[in-house]
Amino acid sequence: MEFTEAYKQTGPCCFSPNSRYVAAAVDYRLVIRDTFSFKVVQLFSCLDKISFIEWALDSEYILCGLYKRPMIQAWSLTQPEWTCKIDEGPAGIAYARWSPDSRHILTTSEFQLRLTVWSLLNTACVHVQWPKHGSRGVCFTKDGKFAAICTRRDCKDYVNLLSCHSWEIMGTFAVDTVDLADIEYSPDDSALVIWDSALEYKVLIYSPDGRCLFKYQAYESGLGVKSVSWSPCGQFLAVGSYDQMLRVLNHLTWKTFAEFMHLSTVRAPCCAAVFKEVDEPLHLGMSELSLSEEFLQGNSDAAEEPYRVRYEIMEVPISLPFQKPQADKPNPKQGIGVMSWSNDSQYIYTRNDSMPTTLWIWDIHHLELAAILVQKDPIRAAAWDPTCTRLVLCTDGSCLLLKDRDLFCCAAMPLLPESSEYSSDE
Repeated sequence: MEFTEAYKQTGPCCFSPNSRYVAAAVDYRLVIRDTFSFKVVQLFSCLDKISFIEWALDSEYILCGLYKRPMIQAWSLTQPEWTCKIDEGPAGIAYARWSPDSRHILTTSEFQLRLTVWSLLNTACVHVQWPKHGSRGVCFTKDGKFAAICTRRDCKDYVNLLSCHSWEIMGTFAVDTVDLADIEYSPDDSALVIWDSALEYKVLIYSPDGRCLFKYQAYESGLGVKSVSWSPCGQFLAVGSYDQMLRVLNHLTWKTFAEFMHLSTVRAPCCAAVFKEVDEPLHLGMSELSLSEEFLQGNSDAAEEPYRVRYEIMEVPISLPFQKPQADKPNPKQGIGVMSWSNDSQYIYTRNDSMPTTLWIWDIHHLELAAILVQKDPIRAAAWDPTCTRLVLCTDGSCLLLKDRDLFCCAAMPLLPESSEYSSDE
């Protein structure tokens, strides 16, 4: 891997959707660098410290959340003199996001009083009262023509369908949830999946016109759904639960066809490859070097012996690191909290939060466990390569952004033989 220089940052950093730019917050300033040369191409000064940044889908605009004010500022890369400032006044701003057309900004006020759609074309704004959540409960069709916004009034959850052209409400229907957690369109926009909070196990499939197509409940009297994800092909719906199981539904009958358990001990028969991260000391052959006694005394508390990281293939049975959740605290660290499909929908990785150092990779075509990765430290994030079935822990794509408290840098991933034509700007 090749690494760039380290650059200063004091807040969020992220790549643009077209991978041509990387944005970094440095106190009040927003620094835009080109990902080929890493030279600064634009520098914008905000009115306060930047708490949040998000690129528009066309990579032409970028918004900055100044949540201490609270205020949103938006900038244009092609028109540096253009600027936009959104101030909700006493209502405040809890969250902001771009619309699919990259010409509207959606903001949610504090206490979910209203969601406002702000136009960058004619300065018009549209209000939707009582949004259910701040950062969740909003999704768009893949063609960007319609939006589904969850609201709550009179102790009941509703879904409002809006046209992204006029931002008029096209229809509203009530949903059979106790406390709606989130909503997501299927990849072909033919269905909406809605799931309830952790206190009620309920997954609901609705048509866009408000008909309930299926209601799924795996069990009762226990913490329920923790994560939900459509496969890219749209044929599978994965549901991760607090009972440490992954269940997969098909799109034809909405019935469960696979259930995968995450046990702390893996026993035979198991065809999965188990990789464990280990440290291997580096023997540098320093015996022939002549070092002064003064140098050795001055470095008696020097760094530890250098080592390199490698993976060992383990045999089953094997016991995986397990953390028992604390029963007296809310939101226990257990269940399937992280999962993601590969681009070809053949594999899905999962992380059981009570085993945070272990990543499970499941083969959906063969309905079996394909591999287990056991890391030394907890896995914060993982992502599939968008061009092939290659998995990267904690980062994404062909260029990786590595960040600590004060600095960030980028690393270039080596290309696999079968993806040699792939370039970082695709």
